[in-house]
Formats: sequence, structure tokens, C-alpha cells
Amino acid sequence: MSADSKTQAHPGAASPRMGLRERKKLRTRRTIRTEALKLFGQQGYSSTTIDQIAEAADISPSTFFRYFPSKEQLVLADDLDPIMIHAIESQPAELAPLAAFRKAMHDTFAALDPQDWQFEQDRMRLIYNEPELRSVIMQETERNVDLIAGLLARRIGRPPDDFEVRAFSGAMIGAMMTAFGREGLDLAKVDRIVEFMEAGMPLGPVEPS
Repeated sequence: MSADSKTQAHPGAASPRMGLRERKKLRTRRTIRTEALKLFGQQGYSSTTIDQIAEAADISPSTFFRYFPSKEQLVLADDLDPIMIHAIESQPAELAPLAAFRKAMHDTFAALDPQDWQFEQDRMRLIYNEPELRSVIMQETERNVDLIAGLLARRIGRPPDDFEVRAFSGAMIGAMMTAFGREGLDLAKVDRIVEFMEAGMPLGPVEPS
């Protein structure tokens, strides 16, 4: 991990370089999300209202909407995107794209403190287990394909709408989704996925034992 990626703060954590107003807004945003996940765990996603979340976070409902347009977006908002982008763009140019993405993912999650790691695990579990949220996974998949295509295009000097760039990005996001599931993220699966893709994803009959 580079020195830059080690010092890259999680968006949910205030940085000393931020002004007082920015730190306060960041703390409020984090409190809203943390209290919301607690309520979802206690009484279920569908049964939890925005008014209840606002009360638990000690804010008004109107303040809630200044931070999130909906209850759904409170869960779907991915605070790790800026860190992941920074981590990918910090990888040495000589690394192949798959190796760079694997290293960036490990760097990103290694930089999280235990509280942030648990939050992300809880958030991903909620998305994959809550029927109301699972219906928007396709939307998130498309967003992630666009994100990876843009990063890959800059890395190799090809346009983001290049057919092969988008095919690669779609294959990688689709494969990486198998590392996320009902129990959260399994980083060991990330390594297996990358190794499988690097080998050309060979498939054959199971050898008899």
C-alpha cells in the first residue's frame, strides 16, 4: 500500500484538514447512517420510517433530506468510491488491470478501521437480504460498470465506451459480485476470482474423487 492510500481517510471519518463546518456535516451524515442501520437491524428496513431515523439521529426530517434524497439512497450511497478510485489510480502502471484492481480492493478495505469495516459489511448484507433493496442491484451494477470502465480506460489509454473496455468491466463486476453476498464481503473470494479470470476462466467437468 502506498503512503497516500494509507493516509486516505474514509469519507465517514473527519480529517483534521477539514474545516469545522465540514467536519460537523460529515459527523451528522455518519450518525444518520449509523442510527438508520441500527433501526433496520432492530425492526426491519420496511418498518423503519425516515421520521424514526431522524429522531434517533437527533435531527429533523428536513435535515435528513438535506443529506439523503430517500431512505433507499441512505443505504445505497457508497462512501468507498472515492477511496477505491484513489487506490486504483495509485497502482503502478506496470500492473495488469486485474492485479491493479485486486490490490486496490485490498488496500481500500485494509485502510478501514473496524467500525467502518463493520458498517460496510452491515450495509452490504442489508442490500443483499432486503427484497426492497435487491431490486436496485441492477442499477448499482450498471453504475459500477461505468465507474470501472472509466478507470480502466484512463489506465490503458482507450475510450470508456470501447467495446472491449466495457466487456472487461462488465465481466469483472459480474464476477466480483460473487464475493459479495448475504454475509457481506469475502476478500478471500476476491483473490480467487482474480486468479480465475487471469487464467482465462477455464471450466471443465469436475474430476472424480
